[in-house]
Amino acid sequence: MKLGVFAVLFGDRPLEAALDKIVEAGLQAVEIGTGGYPGNTHCQPAELLGDADKLDRFKQTIESRGLTISALSCHGNPLHPDKEIAESHHQQFRDTVQLAAKLGVDTVVTFSGCPGESAHSRSPVWVTCPWPEDHALVLKWQWEEKVIPYWKEQSIFLQEHGVKVAIEPHPGFVVYNNETALRLRKACGDNIGVNVDPSHLFWQGMDPVASIRELGRHDAIYHFHAKDTAVDKTNTATNGVLDTKPYSDEINRSWIFRTIGYGHGEQYWKEIISELQLAGYSGAVSIEQEDSLMPVEEGFHKAVDLLQRALIKEKAGEMWWA
Repeated sequence: MKLGVFAVLFGDRPLEAALDKIVEAGLQAVEIGTGGYPGNTHCQPAELLGDADKLDRFKQTIESRGLTISALSCHGNPLHPDKEIAESHHQQFRDTVQLAAKLGVDTVVTFSGCPGESAHSRSPVWVTCPWPEDHALVLKWQWEEKVIPYWKEQSIFLQEHGVKVAIEPHPGFVVYNNETALRLRKACGDNIGVNVDPSHLFWQGMDPVASIRELGRHDAIYHFHAKDTAVDKTNTATNGVLDTKPYSDEINRSWIFRTIGYGHGEQYWKEIISELQLAGYSGAVSIEQEDSLMPVEEGFHKAVDLLQRALIKEKAGEMWWA
């Protein structure tokens, strides 16, 4: 496995400066944002697809620094009931797939998307329980009329370009855990896999190690994000994990995103890395930093330090039960 980073972390600087920072930290891989919610500061696929010289310069900018691209990422909602948003995110996904093919990158990361409750919706609707009966009917309509038809079509498109997609399970979208991810994969094709992000699993009460093991049995792990979550036991005990308060209201929230090691300790992250190896995953461990209590650069370097120790010991043969 290679240690990398999701470069949107350094979206406040040009691509060259961001890559230099990544190389200085001793990383080997970079994940690049190409649209959707993370934006496309460092890479505009449509522009590169229309200009062979720009595409070549972009590729050389990365390769000349000894870095590999672990994935192109366009986390969006192509199933959004707002037609303008849906079409924009859909086109960004298609452009990203085509760009990945030209760059020789085999993985694109995105979300599954989430429709509304009907053809007349204005906003996405995430169903979290089966009752009242309306919820079950909405969920059935979403999967059968929107989700599966859309991703069956994209699976064909991906196959045509020799690219696979890593869907990131995320609450608020129809794919948010192993069960929904594997349902999508079974219905639409095995070029649809998972971008495992432990931070979204922790706060739902899931065990990322167990999740990785199950996904590994299905050969469904296509990419990995290294991000942590801290769960506030007191707030969770009184209010549960479904929390709609702003992320900036850290002291009152049930959970917040944290730098690697500040939600779960180093030993647990070693278990995660070891489980990835047991699952046969050999791709990048891509750092994502959304810690509101720590400056970006400090959080980045702390994550790098911890993961470098975990990866080095993993190479030396330390397994998760050691």
